[in-house]
Amino acid sequence: MSPVSVSTNRDVPGQEEKTYHPSHGLFTDAHVPDFDAYLALYKKSTEEPEDFWADVAQEFYWKKPPSGPMLQYNFDVNKGKIYIKFMEGAKTNICYNVLDRNVHERNLGEKVAYYWEGNSPDHHQNITYIQLLRNVCRCANALKLLGVKKGDRVGIYLPMIPELVYTMLACARIGAVHLIVFAGFSSESLCERIMDAQCNILVTADGVYRGDKLINLKKIASDALERCKESTASRVQKCVVVKHHAFRTNTDASDKLQTPWDESCDIWWDDLMEGVSDECEPEWMDSEDPLFILYTSGSTGKPKGVLHTVSGYMLYTSLTFKYVFDYHHDDVYWCTADIGWITGHSYITYGPLANGATSVLFEGVPVYPHVGRLWEIIEKYGVSKFYTAPTVIRLLMKYGREPLQRYDLSCLRVLGSVGEPINPEAWLWYYDVVGQQRCPVIDTFWQTETTFPFFGVQPAVLNEHGEELEGEAEGYLVFRKPWPGIMRGLYGNQEGFESTYFRKFPGFYVTGDGCRRDKDGYYWITGRIDDMLNVSGHLLSTAEVEAALTEHPSVAEAAVVSRPHAVKGDCLYCFVTLKDHKEFNRTLMEELKRKVREKIGPIATPDFIQNAPGLPKTRSGKIMRRVLRQIARNEKDLGDLSALADPKIVEVLFNQRCEASA
Repeated sequence: MSPVSVSTNRDVPGQEEKTYHPSHGLFTDAHVPDFDAYLALYKKSTEEPEDFWADVAQEFYWKKPPSGPMLQYNFDVNKGKIYIKFMEGAKTNICYNVLDRNVHERNLGEKVAYYWEGNSPDHHQNITYIQLLRNVCRCANALKLLGVKKGDRVGIYLPMIPELVYTMLACARIGAVHLIVFAGFSSESLCERIMDAQCNILVTADGVYRGDKLINLKKIASDALERCKESTASRVQKCVVVKHHAFRTNTDASDKLQTPWDESCDIWWDDLMEGVSDECEPEWMDSEDPLFILYTSGSTGKPKGVLHTVSGYMLYTSLTFKYVFDYHHDDVYWCTADIGWITGHSYITYGPLANGATSVLFEGVPVYPHVGRLWEIIEKYGVSKFYTAPTVIRLLMKYGREPLQRYDLSCLRVLGSVGEPINPEAWLWYYDVVGQQRCPVIDTFWQTETTFPFFGVQPAVLNEHGEELEGEAEGYLVFRKPWPGIMRGLYGNQEGFESTYFRKFPGFYVTGDGCRRDKDGYYWITGRIDDMLNVSGHLLSTAEVEAALTEHPSVAEAAVVSRPHAVKGDCLYCFVTLKDHKEFNRTLMEELKRKVREKIGPIATPDFIQNAPGLPKTRSGKIMRRVLRQIARNEKDLGDLSALADPKIVEVLFNQRCEASA
């Protein structure tokens, strides 16, 4: 565990940086005890990758062991199709490796795999590895009864409940491809993903509370399936519904929830599972068979189905979990992310389970039923490794130290941050107040893994012309070679995969992020360099939000940029140009916010909506988003505006700038 450096005054000239070292107690049994040990492992991973990954692979079960080269790839679009292949020809099953191996080979059957904490503190459950295996096998057999087979896509639209883990691992066990959609997305977003992946089955729940708000998930799911029926390409045959709301919430609340039902399609989870065997032989998969599809917002407005495959993802999530969080067998680990995001896939499900870890699975929100909920859970289960987002940290900072002082947090050993770059104020509060100045903060970015690159990852910094920059530098973050867990493509869209990630700088994988490398070799992620927004750790497409705004009959044109937000990190600042004779007023703003919520989901709700008689455009008609970002932030030093067709519009927009949330 190397020292973590943070500048507490990065933007204030003349202020020195300060280095924070982990406590000596962490060095004694750390997997990577010092920086020299890290350098030695990193050198082997880059200079002897075949041997490095062969050693890692020995910890897993292979129905057919790897025999050929570990890694084959092409990153240069000028040399043909882009591809990545890891351990091609080997056969295994990731579900077998994260469950059966732990139960039967490592004797961890009675160890708790998950402490499930519901939205209410009254709802909780301990799930051991043997219980998890049996429930996954029952679910796998039930899916097979519905006709699901290897290669089929199964949509999952569930809150953070045990059935979500059962279903995704059941898919992996029988070779089906799981597609998890974050249960905060709208029916339209759900439909779009179901259709693009051509799912056969959808698994959802009747309803769920988020804090004190009741969400009718089944209605959203039913609306999505109705939308799907409008297309002849729809393949959904059954919708499996978990009775989560009925069994885990107040009984009197059931009257508030009307569950829509289609007898020809819908089936209750409990009815499907009744009498099903809890033993299921795994489907043995080729290393490069698909494991899951996970959609991320695309800069064109159309979500991209990122595809991951079996073996490389299994080895990589297992190894990163073990080393980045310095996992040991007696740890209790908690990642507060939602499994609907890649962090949740990797560091709530696959990575921890591959290591036989005990994790907290949390359904609720950080401030319900009180602002000390997270600290209460840490004390309750003795959490030693805690992993959350800067958004959560900033939210809880508002309530000060007092809520933490009610609980014993002495069990904490390592803190993690994920989802977006962490600002110095949040880092220091996390370190000083939560970690009590004794827990290192692991600031993760899951393409370099930490502020120094993880094993096998070879980053570089390029300028606009594709020239590599050495030493201290700022520019485009790219990677020279693939690592085992890198995405394999965009589902059904090879052209989009190549144009998005490989065409700008042939020979390199381009993340879409900017970065700065400091004098010590640390990488600082500076933010998105394309038209993407990072709101509360959720990546959103400006084009997607703009498309929703322009669907309103009063809007002629819209442009969306980010604006700094004290809690979210960034928020959405929207400029809308109205059609002739249309009035900009509060009613219209509420309609526009509702339109975005319905199209995308609550996470995309704009914080600011500004009337824009015109937008700053070049003579060729391209919107200058740089100028809009500066207007949103009230930054008057705009630099060169000679390319603008009408520079006067900038002053107009500054005068009409929003000072209060819409």
